Amino acid sequence: MGERVNAGAALMMRLKALGVDYVFANSGTDFPPIIEGLAQAAARGHDLPLAVTVPHETAALAMAHGAYFATGRTQAVMVHTNVGLANAAIGAINARADNVPMLLFSGRTPTTEKGRFGSRTVPIGWGQEMRDQTALVREPCKWDYELRFPEQVADVADRAHAIAGSVPRGPVYVSLPREVLCEEVDAPVHRVQMRPALGRAVDADLAEAARLIAGAQRPVIFAQRGAGSAEGFAALTTLADRWAIPVCHYWALQCAIPTDHPMAAGPDPAPLLAEADVIVVLDGLAPWMPDAQEPAPEAVVIQIAQDPLFAQTPVRNFRADLSLPGDLAANILALAGVLEGLDPGDRSARRAEIAARNAADWARRDAQVSADGAGPHLTKRWLSDRVARAAEGADGTVFGELGAVFGHMKLRRPDAWFESPHSGGLGFGMPAAMGYALAAPGRVVFAMVGDGSYIFANPVACHQVAEALGLSLVVIVVNNAEWGAVRASVASLYPNGDAVAANRVPLTDLSPSPDFTRVAEASRAWARAVETPEAFDAALGEAVAHVQAGRGLALIEARVLRG
Repeated sequence: MGERVNAGAALMMRLKALGVDYVFANSGTDFPPIIEGLAQAAARGHDLPLAVTVPHETAALAMAHGAYFATGRTQAVMVHTNVGLANAAIGAINARADNVPMLLFSGRTPTTEKGRFGSRTVPIGWGQEMRDQTALVREPCKWDYELRFPEQVADVADRAHAIAGSVPRGPVYVSLPREVLCEEVDAPVHRVQMRPALGRAVDADLAEAARLIAGAQRPVIFAQRGAGSAEGFAALTTLADRWAIPVCHYWALQCAIPTDHPMAAGPDPAPLLAEADVIVVLDGLAPWMPDAQEPAPEAVVIQIAQDPLFAQTPVRNFRADLSLPGDLAANILALAGVLEGLDPGDRSARRAEIAARNAADWARRDAQVSADGAGPHLTKRWLSDRVARAAEGADGTVFGELGAVFGHMKLRRPDAWFESPHSGGLGFGMPAAMGYALAAPGRVVFAMVGDGSYIFANPVACHQVAEALGLSLVVIVVNNAEWGAVRASVASLYPNGDAVAANRVPLTDLSPSPDFTRVAEASRAWARAVETPEAFDAALGEAVAHVQAGRGLALIEARVLRG
């Protein structure tokens, strides 16, 4: 027999062996064996993940999400029985929509009422029991299991980690009964038994995609989730330039090429779709809006993604004449390698045409920003330009959530931009930026969020965690005192309706607005409220200097006009 520890300690030790850096936890009465296990393993000198106390599950899962973006490694979250798991469901939905691997654990109410170590000891042990607790997250999670015996710890952790990291990546869920965690087991010492399955498209399909691109007269690339890695970003940038292919960041969650590159098109997909003969979609859940525009009937559509058909989405009928599954970066690099061996011919005229069109589009957007900056009020697009400039100047990263206008941001690095997933689970931006800042110390991180998104993030919990961990980041709350996305949706369906004509659209108004600076100041953060371009520029400069000096979180409440 080897060293004996409780199953809680064995689990934490195994997570560290798997490369998990952080366990973001919101604990409850099911956690005693985890807490004792952490102390037990630490006292014996074992390496462990950093256990981070996060007093709300939405923030915990978003921090794990952001930490994955910073490290490329799967992180873990632990929550309290069914009630904690219910709160965690939003974060699980976000992770699945974003193909982010995550290990989600929750306690399970003890099955036994007496007679076993770990049996029920408080009345909530009866109130929190469910017949099917996993149902709360079964759909967004790729795989789920309940730990049955303590000797399963290493096997279950290895399998969960491998499945989460296999393409298409996503969260997995394991429930942890208290009686099982309380039992003793040999400390896991054997090597990790399995690794994630990545893979890429087969060579014949890559060759066919390259042939189609090389023979196209007007190809176009639509990208939503970037290029998969820094290497993929560089390869795609070179490919687009060499073959004179415009790249459209439509509803982009990450940057695929520099947004001011000559081949970086404006955000409107319509003119590109109208002319395209070959369309390459890079990890695009919805690369255009079918009720507004469609590809030409003769155009060929190539879908490249971890899951090119997005099987987890019941209705998604975008054309896929050729599907290239697997890791996005691996596929981009492989495709670029095949195209490198082909002759693009003289594409100078096509390249000049695209570059001129894109330059004119940027000139139009720049003129809008300049006009906004000369006015007395702040606008989202002017703020977006200013934050992008600050991020580029500080080699920083921006997390957006309904606060920034990506089409007005000149960002030039693959890790410059992360937008909230296309899932509608609000409260992502600020805590995701916190997770990124935790995992990438020294990096200047910005969270640019709407006032509604800031409220959804449980800001009191977020500020408490930021202060406890000594996190330095810039949070910009773009406050228009309304659900702007809901208002825009109403206007798109009823442009001439009575709701749009009203001064306040029903069910979207968030006034009177709280003083968000006082929320931040309650946790000793630096905070300013501004309403003019001059005041914002001054506050942003101070905030960046504050963060670069490692003096903690800085918050700017930027009050903008509605609409």
